[in-house]
Amino acid sequence: MSRFSDPLPLSAVRDGMRLDLSADDGERRAIAERLALPSLERFEAHVALERKGERVHARGRIKAALEQSCVATGEPVPASVDEPFDILFMAEPAGTPDEEVELSEGDCDVVFHDGAVIDLGGALADTLALSLDPYPRSAEAETALREAGVLSEAQAGPFAALAALKGK
Repeated sequence: MSRFSDPLPLSAVRDGMRLDLSADDGERRAIAERLALPSLERFEAHVALERKGERVHARGRIKAALEQSCVATGEPVPASVDEPFDILFMAEPAGTPDEEVELSEGDCDVVFHDGAVIDLGGALADTLALSLDPYPRSAEAETALREAGVLSEAQAGPFAALAALKGK
């Protein structure tokens, strides 16, 4: 296993290269802080790289064991992530800083690099962020929301008004 946060020099990337990355304690703490996670107990990635000139295609899988904060109570909610990824690293396009860059739908997972190094660990941490539940809920979430006066989906939905009329 290699260190997660080490930048990967473009000159060291070989077509067909395979990497097994594992975030150490310090790296996991930094990622957890960046993503506002109570804890990140494990974060690993298995990566296959394809290189064509300055373009590097990274495919593989991330796995993580973590805790997120419940949106209603703030309590830790255990979660695990096991997600595939497909990222294309390419050189920063030439042009002025204010110039817009057009990306097609197929370019959604593009990460630009400076021509010297690739931040694979940073891109994988971003992939983890996108894999998280945006609204994690603990077992006590429904009770806390009800006590706070938040209506459930059934109470606030479009058919709630019709149901109220039915009783009249």
